[in-house]
Amino acid sequence: MQQIDLDQLGKYVDAVNDIGSRWMLVTSENKGKVNTLTASWGGLGTLWRKKVAFIFIRPSRYTNEFIKASNRFTLTFFNGCKDEMSYLGKTSGRDVPDKIEEAGLTTIHVDGAPTFEEGRLFLKCRCLYAAPFEREKFIEKEIDDTLNPNGDRSIMYIAEIESAYEL
Repeated sequence: MQQIDLDQLGKYVDAVNDIGSRWMLVTSENKGKVNTLTASWGGLGTLWRKKVAFIFIRPSRYTNEFIKASNRFTLTFFNGCKDEMSYLGKTSGRDVPDKIEEAGLTTIHVDGAPTFEEGRLFLKCRCLYAAPFEREKFIEKEIDDTLNPNGDRSIMYIAEIESAYEL
C-alpha cells in the first residue's frame, strides 16, 4: 500500500469511467460498525481551494445514517468485483448481519478509515457540505420524474479528500 500525493490523483483515477462504468463503494463507520453502498454517480474535482469528492446518497439508504453521524466516508475503486458491488448495491445493511462479508469482501482500515483489501484505490473524505435535492431546483423536471418517482431525492455531499492510497 502506498500513499498518493493528492496532486497526482488524476494518474490513478479516471472519475468519469471509474465511477460511471466501474462503480465505487461509499463506506462509512459509526460506533465501530462499517456499512457501504455501491455508487455509480459522483465526481472528483477542486472546490473551495480543496481537492474534493462529491457523492449523492438517498436519505433512505442505511449508509447515509453513518455519514450523517460521522461526517466522514471513504471511496474505494476496484479492478473488477462487479458481482460483489452489485450485491452491496441491492442489499441493505439493515437487513443482513454483515453484508460486506456476505459479498465476499474484506474490510480493512487504512489511515484510520474503512476500505477493502480487494480495492485498488482508496480516498479518505471529510464532509464539508450537505444539501438535499429539491424538486423545484430541477431545471429538467423529467430527470426528477424518472429517477425520483417516489420523491426519495438524494443528498449531495461535498467532502475534502484528506488522503489517498493505492492498495
